[in-house]
Amino acid sequence: MLMFLISLAALMRTSGARPSLRSLENHFTIDNEPEEVRSAAIKRLLEVFGMEDPPAIHGHKQPPQYMLDLYNTVADVDGVTKDPYLLEGNTVRSFFDKLRSEQVEYRFNLSTVASTEKILTAELHLFKLRPQTTLAFNRHHFCQVSVYQIMDTSRGNNTHDKKLLSSRLIPVHSVGWEVFTITQAVRSWMSDEGSNLGLHVVVRTLGGSQIDKKLIRFASGRHHHQSKQPMLVLFTDDGRHSATLGSTDPHDTTATSSLPQGPMLAPSSRTARSADSSEEEGASMPCQRLPLYVDFEEIGWSGWIVSPRGYNAYHCKGSCPFPLGQNMRPTNHATVQSIIHALKLIKSIETPCCVPDKLFSINLLYFDDDENVVLKQYKDMVAGSCGCH
Repeated sequence: MLMFLISLAALMRTSGARPSLRSLENHFTIDNEPEEVRSAAIKRLLEVFGMEDPPAIHGHKQPPQYMLDLYNTVADVDGVTKDPYLLEGNTVRSFFDKLRSEQVEYRFNLSTVASTEKILTAELHLFKLRPQTTLAFNRHHFCQVSVYQIMDTSRGNNTHDKKLLSSRLIPVHSVGWEVFTITQAVRSWMSDEGSNLGLHVVVRTLGGSQIDKKLIRFASGRHHHQSKQPMLVLFTDDGRHSATLGSTDPHDTTATSSLPQGPMLAPSSRTARSADSSEEEGASMPCQRLPLYVDFEEIGWSGWIVSPRGYNAYHCKGSCPFPLGQNMRPTNHATVQSIIHALKLIKSIETPCCVPDKLFSINLLYFDDDENVVLKQYKDMVAGSCGCH
């Protein structure tokens, strides 16, 4: 696997285009490694991250501030999930308006959302600008903002049916982001792609009449900075769940109290070489958690991953000698196996293995192929503690 990652990093650093799965396979020249093994290793690494190929690299485009703030809310500096219950679902996607119209109509391309993803919540984020005029402030302190789903327009005239999705009062003098729930519309678009005709926003006075456009304005994609562009935020669950060992809370003190606490840094190459050349020493040390830093830049993925730059997956190493004490965190099965091995009741029975008994999730913030920013949570990526099993 180490040689695989080195070859992958070398290829992706020397090529500006996104490598295909086949080009990656052809690049590897690992001695005595069958082609089917190389192909399976490449495919499996991408599958862990739910991808067929790495997304295209889009230069230095800035992600929406909302997505950066959300990432910092749910993840620590290394990407490890702070609290598994902070995020609804395991995927958050952001989309910019494709119409870029001066009118209050918006349309979002959802082609990157898999049909298997469960739509949990969809939000329309609009940035309300400062009013251009102070007239009528004495008469209008609030306005009614309604978001409609544009329905079938096949009647042959300029009118179209609209379905009310969300409506609420907004202070006329306010400035900043306003969020509207439009989950119904997105679910209907996902079931029938052709029904995605966009959204229409209507602003009226409390009396129901049209309001002066100079008084209530929302930023558009055409005339305003990207940081204020209309945006659709989609919370989904892609169904990628796996059985988790023990607690998924990285701040659970029972998960790490018996483990050596050190800086989350990759060991030097000299340290790695010396560790690889001393299997006997590793076998004699007790079961414990050791660093295993995954550097996305070395793998060649830093061009499309916003955060983190890498993460410490940790790994478990060491022996599980008889008798197994509670500091080894053994299961009852491991204790029995250890006894059977010590008494030599069955010659083929080995000692228990040192493996992770608590796993934590990490979060990735990245650009997809359509330059949308995605926040995705991946389960069971960090060994929280080790035990004899």
